[in-house]
Amino acid sequence: MLNIEPGGTTAKPIASLDDAIEKCQALGMRLSRQRRSILELLWQTEEHLSARQIYDRLNQDGKDIGHTSVYQNLEALSQQDIIECVERSDGRLYGNVSHSHSHVNCLDTNQIIDIQVELPPDLIAHIEAQTGVTIADYRVDFYAYRHANPQM
Repeated sequence: MLNIEPGGTTAKPIASLDDAIEKCQALGMRLSRQRRSILELLWQTEEHLSARQIYDRLNQDGKDIGHTSVYQNLEALSQQDIIECVERSDGRLYGNVSHSHSHVNCLDTNQIIDIQVELPPDLIAHIEAQTGVTIADYRVDFYAYRHANPQM
C-alpha cells in the first residue's frame, strides 16, 4: 500500500517505539515523561485503547498522569500521525500503527485487529478509471465475529 504525505513524498512507516520517538524528535515535539509513557504503553499492548483505558493503565502502573495530559498528548501524537486514532460510535480508540493498514472489526469482542491488505493493481486501476481519481492510499474495514456467528 502507498503512504503518501502532503507534498507527494512517501512517508517512512513507524515500525517501532524507537521510530515513534525519533519522529517526535524530528518534528520538534517535546518528549515528556507522560508522552513517552503513552507511546510505551501503546507499543507494549499493541491494542486499540480509549483515552480512559490509557489513563487507567498508566496510573495502575504508577505513572501518575492526569486525564487532561492523556487527552492532550493523544491529540498531539495522532495529529502528527505518530499514533493512530480510530473514530468509533462509542468514542475514539488509539493504536500504535500509524502507517496505512486495514482493520478487522470484531463484532462480538469490539476488538480491532490491524492487518495489511494489498488490493490487486487492476482493481485499483478499475476504480481510478470509474471515478476519474488517482488513488494515493486506501484502507479496508472488515467486520467479523471471532466466535460463532449469531443468528441475524
